[in-house]
Amino acid sequence: MKNRLGKWLLSWPPLLYLVLFFLIPTGIMFVAAFRFPGDYGGLAPMYYYEEGKLVWDLTLENFTRLVEEPIYFELFAKSAWYAVLTTLICLVMAYPLSWLIARSAKKYRDLLLLLVILPFWSNFLIRIYAWMIILGPQSAFTRAVNWVWTGLGFEPVQLLFTPFAVIVGMVYVHLPFMVLPLYANLEKHDLSLLSAAQDLGANAWQRFWKITWPLSLPGVFAGSALVFIPALGMFAIPDILGGTDSIMIGNLIKQQILDTRDWPFGAVLSIMLTAGVLAIAMLGALIARKGVKRG
Repeated sequence: MKNRLGKWLLSWPPLLYLVLFFLIPTGIMFVAAFRFPGDYGGLAPMYYYEEGKLVWDLTLENFTRLVEEPIYFELFAKSAWYAVLTTLICLVMAYPLSWLIARSAKKYRDLLLLLVILPFWSNFLIRIYAWMIILGPQSAFTRAVNWVWTGLGFEPVQLLFTPFAVIVGMVYVHLPFMVLPLYANLEKHDLSLLSAAQDLGANAWQRFWKITWPLSLPGVFAGSALVFIPALGMFAIPDILGGTDSIMIGNLIKQQILDTRDWPFGAVLSIMLTAGVLAIAMLGALIARKGVKRG
């Protein structure tokens, strides 16, 4: 009885959190997707009375609009590409850093981890606006890049308000989310396996590919999920660092909700984004399960 009570006490708070802040808002968004926009924005009444009868005022026009105009799916595909590219760059950058921290002396690990999470101590928007200064046309970094670029015979380039700036900002923001799960995984590896493989004649690359990489797959999949999912719906970074060609699905949802005030269509776009994230997450979990079993 005490064990059962303890399990309920541990499981109810996170379950209640998910119901209040995920399930109920998702349900409200789902219902809003079938409603008409109000005359002055927001939502029109869901029902009205006509000659004493209750009439539901619902529609499928928002979904048909989504299907009939391919630009929305193209925008979702572009957002997915940005998220995939961000995830891959974070993985390439985070893996050696995580390995270095995991193999460092214990007295230095806490300091190195502190340096990784140190950006979280400052405001998100301040860090993004700092990149506006770094990538600005008059910055020392941009001048150095254009000095090298023009020296090679090319025209000067603009770094700010480009897809390049969006990717840089997204990698900068999400990199710690890749480093931490990778470090947590790599730190637990048994180094005697690498020594045994070396004794059997395996070179450095073979030891990494046959031992370290398969054992690190859980950390790779966890870090990829932590980076890809928020990157897919990101809107603040494209707003600040990107131009008109760098708009993502999150920017369109924000525009429909706050600017155009077409809440029903914004809800449809949000449902599409949520469904896409869940589908990709399920596919990633399936691949991760097979990868771990093979490892």
